[in-house]
Amino acid sequence: MAASQKPDNVAAVMKVFAILEGLAEQPNIGLSELSQRSLTSKSTAYRFLQTMKELGYVSQDEESEKYALTLKLFELGGAALEHVDLISLANIEMRKLSDQTHEAIHLGALDEDGQHIVYLHKYDSQFNLCMNSRVGRRSPVYSTSMGKTLLAWMAPDRAQEILANTQFVAKTKHTLTSAKQVLDELSDIRHEGVAEDREEAELGVRCLSVPVFDRFGQAIAALSLSFPVVRYDEQKRDEYVALLFDAGTRISSGLGFHDYPFPRS
Repeated sequence: MAASQKPDNVAAVMKVFAILEGLAEQPNIGLSELSQRSLTSKSTAYRFLQTMKELGYVSQDEESEKYALTLKLFELGGAALEHVDLISLANIEMRKLSDQTHEAIHLGALDEDGQHIVYLHKYDSQFNLCMNSRVGRRSPVYSTSMGKTLLAWMAPDRAQEILANTQFVAKTKHTLTSAKQVLDELSDIRHEGVAEDREEAELGVRCLSVPVFDRFGQAIAALSLSFPVVRYDEQKRDEYVALLFDAGTRISSGLGFHDYPFPRS
């Protein structure tokens, strides 16, 4: 189907990518040549370029008025590649954890606004009684062990900002329902290295979580172990946490971070 026969929104997306590809082929290019390369009218190309400039994907030289790509696309691509590497590395350790515990294992990261955890990868429990989850699912940061882990390892001002803009909903009688309640836990989480969800997201389910660091020492993801309360053994908590620390250490090392801070000596 020709571009002119496609729905307007699809045709617009195709034109945007044609412009981006034209910019990628030639670092500095004028509007006329770019419109020819992308098979787009000058007026349409100009309109899209102005929007891309506002979004930070394109720059324009003041004297020559030629356009060029910024590094923002590189940043997006780098973030995507980092997650691909992260999932590949985490998969090895998550499989080991699954074999060791037979319980549900999750890998999660913050979404764009920081108010939700997105499940990136998982291993289901090997038991019939288990928590319900799926890759791509989003859960509030305040009621999940992974969310609290990542809040604890970000700048305090950023954590306060996120929680100040969060609408708290009590999913269970154990859910933390205020920014203060969550903030009060974060210093202990950062000191101990492990966060807990004590039936805060789902009745009958407890979770433990530890951070995963990138090569710059930033906590970019969290790794969790989830249990139905009927199988959770408090006397084995230290054993569970040690397994998570070992896995977090190896994943972080694979990402280039070799100074995992836990367990503390």
